Amino acid sequence: MTLTDQLTDVRSTPRRKVLISGASIAGPALAFWLNRCGYAVTVVEKAPTLRGGGYPVDVRGTALEVVRRMGILPRLRDAHIDLRRLTFLDADGSEVTSLHPHAVTGGVAGRDLEVRRGDLTEALYTAVRDDVEFLFNDSIDTLDQSDHGVDVTFRGGGSRTFDMVFGADGMHSRTREMLFGPEKQFHHYLGYCFAVFTMRNTLGLSHETVMWNAPGRAAALYAVGDDDEAHAFLNFARPEPPMDAFRNPRAQRDLVTEVFADAGWEVPGMLAALREADDLFFDGVSQIRMPRWSSGRVALVGDAAYAPSFLTGQGTSLALVGAYMLAGCLADRGHGAGFAAYERHTRQFVTANQSLVSQGGATLFPTTAQALEQRNERLRGLSAMPPAKGEPAHSALTLLDSPRPA
Repeated sequence: MTLTDQLTDVRSTPRRKVLISGASIAGPALAFWLNRCGYAVTVVEKAPTLRGGGYPVDVRGTALEVVRRMGILPRLRDAHIDLRRLTFLDADGSEVTSLHPHAVTGGVAGRDLEVRRGDLTEALYTAVRDDVEFLFNDSIDTLDQSDHGVDVTFRGGGSRTFDMVFGADGMHSRTREMLFGPEKQFHHYLGYCFAVFTMRNTLGLSHETVMWNAPGRAAALYAVGDDDEAHAFLNFARPEPPMDAFRNPRAQRDLVTEVFADAGWEVPGMLAALREADDLFFDGVSQIRMPRWSSGRVALVGDAAYAPSFLTGQGTSLALVGAYMLAGCLADRGHGAGFAAYERHTRQFVTANQSLVSQGGATLFPTTAQALEQRNERLRGLSAMPPAKGEPAHSALTLLDSPRPA
């Protein structure tokens, strides 16, 4: 019997109340499966609405089977943006090589999906909105655990008691901070910072990405279709994370402008657009690594527990798989045994995917002229290789149907 079967079979159990903090990807996915388990689910989200649009994200490997079992795979296939070309430029703007994105990302043509983040969050929300309570423009203020449950007070006012609480509130999770303490214990900075925002598609790009590189710096423009909008991406190496800039948008703009002040290609236009962008997202390239993902009746999932960084290309897929596994492990267990099973069955999969980070950084963002030239030579070699076929090595479909312990 698969975990999906078991999730369906427990509908007759009493409806215990659970709260999920975060309505991006891991949160709604977990809500879907916990509802299938028979739980009464509430999701609280600090944003006033779902966050639409956004940069493309990958759904690959094991996560494809998760979204298929959720019934949203056809919708996501319709939303697939089908990037067809990835062009690398040298510091002087000359072309290094142009190839299919899968040659770099390890994706599988005709199988893996790339969709706008907003399209995925909308599909997940649509799948659960009729069965799950959503509280937008609110967040958890305090958590107080006891033998009878978790007493929660909300910043918007009021308090409620839940049997369990789940933090799906991202890399900078407040739930994790309340439960385990300051983020710095678990935050592993990987030596880069990045800024993402939208701007006019001045190059007329279509279903493609163009990336400019200089040692320690990268700038990319990618267009998911034929419209007038492009996503801009600026990435740079920095030995220590700029902590003062993380909560200060003006400081973020100033820092990025300073780092790229003398850059060529289309970067001056990107910096001008950065100053006017109303959707700037700036952060450090980091991972979250924790010795355990739960304490008492509260557990973490997705980036809050094990953010792998965008260098792995696996953040979205880990969130989807982690949510499925967490709900499955709670299907016929109490919180203590369920959380222990979640760790036992998911930890190795998370570790394997987080380890992909070394490949991502070396391929895309060399920090010296010699390393950049070596990378360019490898990329030229990739253009002559056949496309990948079959299941990526880091997928683990058997994970979803692993035998349940006695």
